[in-house]
Amino acid sequence: MKRCLSIIDNISEWSGRVFSFLMLPMIAVMVYDTIARYAFNAPTHWAYETVTFLFAGFGIMGGAYVLLHDGHVRMDIIWSRLSPRGKAIMDLVTSFFFFLFCGVLLWKGAGYAWESLRLRETTTSAFAPPQYVVKMTIPLGALFIILQGIAKFIRDLMTAMNRSIS
Repeated sequence: MKRCLSIIDNISEWSGRVFSFLMLPMIAVMVYDTIARYAFNAPTHWAYETVTFLFAGFGIMGGAYVLLHDGHVRMDIIWSRLSPRGKAIMDLVTSFFFFLFCGVLLWKGAGYAWESLRLRETTTSAFAPPQYVVKMTIPLGALFIILQGIAKFIRDLMTAMNRSIS
């Protein structure tokens, strides 16, 4: 069990670190477009969509990493006052909603991505980049988040039962 959880954690860590590097081309594109627009009066027709696509990939693919490092926003007025066991129990109770949301995201996202890939969908702009590449990150990111959610669920279950994972 410990080995399986470690593999899931490593996938989340790896995906978060790899996709965090999307921030660099996002910054480069925004700087280039800003200089082209204001210094040379020559705005690009591709920068906005490029940054939007990179940010979408960054956002969805970073979800498992954020869950691994407990960085998601929560209403912790009550949660922060609980013991570690109480926090684990609260997280177990609310995990139903987490898995429901992520399951729907995976299911609908997969259909959405498949249809986009099947049609070789592009945007309607003059640049017309392929949308299916970005849409395919939706089910992949949802799958990574679900895997990390399962690992968190197991750890919370063990904490709630006052057991350690061996």
